[in-house]
Amino acid sequence: MVRSQRTQFFIDPSQAPGIVQMPGLETTILTGLHGEQMMMALNATLPGHAVPSHSHPHEQIGMVYRGKARLRIGEEERIAQEGDFYRIPANVPHSDTCIGDEPFVMLDIFYPVREDFIAKLQEVS
Repeated sequence: MVRSQRTQFFIDPSQAPGIVQMPGLETTILTGLHGEQMMMALNATLPGHAVPSHSHPHEQIGMVYRGKARLRIGEEERIAQEGDFYRIPANVPHSDTCIGDEPFVMLDIFYPVREDFIAKLQEVS
């Protein structure tokens, strides 16, 4: 078996930097820190927590990577679970509430890059 060395094209989430955006919301930043135009991140809402309604000027698309939550986008709400896809246009309010005993993890892609994530990462470095 050939072991891969550090690469610029393949991402190891265990080596990616992370931030805590608020109690119960942990973000692992997978791309977007080296001049890219988009950012990919794993956002995990922990059991017993919710992310309050918010909006941002970034387009956001993604899929539920793991877990289950009540996900609200604009006026639509549904139970989202592993394998579900979603899109959140810029400036559309959205929120989620984790359901169950495992984290609700969203694999999110943002355009443009979330400069607020980068600033928060620099605060903890």
